[in-house]
Order: sequence, then C-alpha cells, then structure tokens
Amino acid sequence: MLHRTLGTTGPQVSALGLGCMGMSALYGEADRAESIATIHAALDAGVTLLDTGDFYAMGHNEMLIGEALRSAPARAREQALTSVKFGALRDPDGGWSGYDGRPAAVKNFAAYSLQRLGVDHIDVYRIARVDPDVPIEETVGAIAELVEAGHVRHIGLSEAGADTIRRAASVAPIADLQIEYSLISRGIEERILPVCRELGIGVTAYGVLSRGLISGHFTRDRQLAANDFRGMSPRFQGENLQRNLDLVDALRKVAEERGASVAQTAIAWVLSRGEDIVPLVGARRRDRLTEALGALDVRLDADDLSAIEKAVPPNAAAGARYPADQMAHLDSEH
Repeated sequence: MLHRTLGTTGPQVSALGLGCMGMSALYGEADRAESIATIHAALDAGVTLLDTGDFYAMGHNEMLIGEALRSAPARAREQALTSVKFGALRDPDGGWSGYDGRPAAVKNFAAYSLQRLGVDHIDVYRIARVDPDVPIEETVGAIAELVEAGHVRHIGLSEAGADTIRRAASVAPIADLQIEYSLISRGIEERILPVCRELGIGVTAYGVLSRGLISGHFTRDRQLAANDFRGMSPRFQGENLQRNLDLVDALRKVAEERGASVAQTAIAWVLSRGEDIVPLVGARRRDRLTEALGALDVRLDADDLSAIEKAVPPNAAAGARYPADQMAHLDSEH
C-alpha cells in the first residue's frame, strides 16, 4: 500500500481511503455483512483511513464501523484511522434541519461518536458543513480543546471556502480539507486547492467517481430506489444523465487503451493531482473495492492525462453536484 501524509501536520494514511457512507445511507439498501466484509478487506489490503459521519443513518454508520473494528484482527484494528464529520441535524423521519457548530454541540457530538465507534479517540474530526451562524473560529477552537484533551488527534474541515480555510487555520493546525474532487467536479482548482497548499493542508477527495456516475457501471436505463439520494441529484436527471454518460463513454475508450477500467482511470486521475490529495473510494462491496485498489497500479503519463482531459474536459459535466437547496449550504461554493 502506498501512503500519503495529510498536510504538514496530519497523520500518514493509505493513499486511498474508504468512504463508508453508502454502507448505511443515501444509496439505497446495503448488505450489512458485505459492508463489514468490505471494511475488513480494505484493512487487510492496507487501507488505514475510514471516513464516516455521525449523521449517516443517524449513527448507524459509526456503529457499523465500530462492529467491523471490533471483529478485525488486532493489527488491522490498531492501524485503522477514523475520520468523522459532525454537525448535521436530523429528525426521526430522516429529514435534515441544518447544522450546529457551537462549541458545546461539538463536544456533545464527539462524545456520542467515541461511544458508537468504540474508540478512545477520533483521528480527524471536522464539521460536515460550515455553520453560518457560528464563526468557524469557535467551531475549530472547540475541536482544538478536544485535541488538547486527547479525544481527537487532528482537525479537519469539510466543503469550506478559501476565506474560511484561512480563518480556521489561524486558530489551530488543520490537517486536511475534505471536499468533492473528480474529473467532473474540479471547482477546487481555482482558489481552494492553492490556499490549502499555501497553508500546508491536505485534501481528502470524496466523490471521486461522482457517486458512481463515472464509475463505468452506471447504465442509461438504471432505475434508482426511492431512498437513493442520486434520484434527486441534478447530474442524474434526464438529459443531464445522458450527457454525463456520454463523457463516461469517451473516458471508457481512453481507459481500455490503457488496460484499466473506467473507475480505475478516474481514481488514478485524482491520485495524479498531487501527493497531498487522498481519494476516498465509496466501495460497498469487496469486488468494487478490489477494482478501486487497482487504481494504485495505474501510472498516467503526460499523454495519458491529456487524453483523459480531452475525453472529459473541465466544466463538461451537465448539472450541479447537489440540488439547489443543498448547494446553498456549501461554503466552498460561495
């Protein structure tokens, strides 16, 4: 397993992390036994970074990871690092009602996460979306107090804009920014990524396959379950979907010429963006995990990168990456 370091102050982690959200929520039903087997397979392959959110199925995902860690071999369990997002408010029906970044809330969220995960510390802790009603300095300051108390090892950010990143970094060292970054989501390149590099902050990139859209496995006639978030995503709607899958068809030709799958090529492209970027792969099954790990063996030279970007040019995606009401919560888009 290749390794990368999250920024100048963060931990060394596997070059690919495992995003566990889909094992509990938002992409339809998941197989609990297969999910745990996938986490075990990832740990066995040397993946050390497990990413979750305390609001993924209202704590279910953290408990799932906790169960997987308890049943994993001691060596794998000791090497596992947890990356946790907090702050999203839910209701009993699964609805969303905002974000809470108040210092007292930060510590409350952390207490429950520690219990559900079954660990004595969280390796990287971050608010999922910047709370517009609480200065980021206060939220980060509360996490810094958790670091000082030994409950958290490192501070992260999520979907924060350049100005917010600077303000947060003025309070305490920031290990990484978690943000969507893929061939069809390149918005961070203009301002956010340069600021992260200036300040020595790493990037954990989620959505590297755009929720399966550019995985090479999503078909034009696929019917999504009623509880699948993608049914509301603009990029999966009508003509947008067809245009985006045209991009995937073009990428497939490039991938096949290089003896790789579409997913491996898309992940390898993110890996090629810099040693300070760690892609999170959202594999829910062992076969998808195996495919994703194969991206580590894909070496892209200048000609390969040129061919990939010709197939999927910047800003070629049809549709926003979230519905409008959710885009409004993204500090990174303001």
